[in-house]
Amino acid sequence: MPNPNGSIDELVSLRRDMLKFARLQLRDDASAEDAVQEALAAALSGQKQFNNRARPKTWVFAILKNKIVDIIRERVRSPSTAIAVDEIPEDAYDDLFNEKGFWQEDTRPSSWGDPESSFSSRQFWQVFEICLAHLPENTARVFMMREILGFETEEICKELAISPTNCWVVLHRARMGLRLCLDERWFNSENRGAEL
Repeated sequence: MPNPNGSIDELVSLRRDMLKFARLQLRDDASAEDAVQEALAAALSGQKQFNNRARPKTWVFAILKNKIVDIIRERVRSPSTAIAVDEIPEDAYDDLFNEKGFWQEDTRPSSWGDPESSFSSRQFWQVFEICLAHLPENTARVFMMREILGFETEEICKELAISPTNCWVVLHRARMGLRLCLDERWFNSENRGAEL
């Protein structure tokens, strides 16, 4: 949790980022607000146990993630109505590949060199968030449920009332979209950190 004597701007920024994350997952402003409030309250009450073992933002977001997972799992017990998640057209990436399924010469991704070093860069994660935000909303939501919140495919399918095949297709398209965006905005050194 940010230092109580720390900047109000830091807390406002953290809360804004938490709400953005929670809204994308929960798709309900009231539930997102509740999850953020509960996460901040839990962080404040558990501040003595924190002991600076992680960055405060990482710690608070871990609490928020658990709150969101609890809410989504509760929803799975009473499934919602189906929502469309195929927001990236089926043929969106066809031009990137030849008839044999190989990359076209002029569309082949650039070398990612040592991606591990990028993962430790704060700027990389800012570019990643921008790329994630540019995915269609439901596509980004499925990706975040799987890769960030750690939901199993079966849980995602129950929550969104979709088939496993649809889920895998959406995840594939999300990963392809992120790969292309990161390739252009981060791994291509000429554009590193360029605005979207």
